Amino acid sequence: MEIKKLNEMFDVLKSRPKKRLVAAYAMDDHTICAVNDAVDNGLIDATLIGDPARIAEICKEEKIDINKFKIVEEKDDVKAAALACDLINRGEGDILMKGLLPTDKYMRAILNKERGLCPPNVTLAHVAVIENPNYHKLLVASDCAIIPLPDLKQKQTILKYVTTVSKALGVSCPKVAMVTATEQMSAGIPACVDAAIIAKMAERGQIKGCMVEGPISLDLACDAETAKIKGMNSPVAGDADCLVFPNLESSNVFYKCCTKFDKSEVGAMLMGAKVPCVLSSRGDTSKTKLYSIAIAALLAK
Repeated sequence: MEIKKLNEMFDVLKSRPKKRLVAAYAMDDHTICAVNDAVDNGLIDATLIGDPARIAEICKEEKIDINKFKIVEEKDDVKAAALACDLINRGEGDILMKGLLPTDKYMRAILNKERGLCPPNVTLAHVAVIENPNYHKLLVASDCAIIPLPDLKQKQTILKYVTTVSKALGVSCPKVAMVTATEQMSAGIPACVDAAIIAKMAERGQIKGCMVEGPISLDLACDAETAKIKGMNSPVAGDADCLVFPNLESSNVFYKCCTKFDKSEVGAMLMGAKVPCVLSSRGDTSKTKLYSIAIAALLAK
């Protein structure tokens, strides 16, 4: 079944064995409320790492039964993130989540060579699933937060990540748009060259399990009428499942335009680590964090 709305993930997850989420420095109401909602919906079991007194205070304020969580004490945010990675490396968790600590501290814990969650030579990337009210299905977009200017090899890895997420959402053969400023093949624009190479690789079977179009502009990727007007004959045009952007700026601006101007619902996670890692902003809503948890649970082994 293809998932067309983010809340449809819940029914899929309820039919599967529950995974355990470990929330690093779970010291804010948005994180705890999101984890609580995920537990109440039968999506996960949860471990909260932080100051037990503060966690209890938040639970009391939000009328949450603290007994549904496993609480592990660590009052320092850096140590809490390291401890969360330790628990996962010991097999005591399947999903990592960022609580009330800055992204740089969260990432340092994941990247730590002795205690972190990164296999050697791995490429980490941020993948977002966007439910835009102006689009007819979910969009998987990357990289919105980690890699400033991905090279050709990194774009191939990002493509693998977005197709993996799309397939977890029930899309059998994801349609991937390698987004550039134009659909014209321009040798003077490096992003067009990379997009054309990757599209040709897919056409020749070097990249399997998806359809790839590129270079292709965003309007052609997501609007069938524009594709018709411009005469672009491609199964991806106007019906993309996944968007791979040429750089962080374009992807991040697209993500924020969706959330701020279109009021899109989103979920996001970090891919490439040993386990899915929920990576949302400290200012994100509980609903965004809940959807992020659900996406991570879909991907957890």
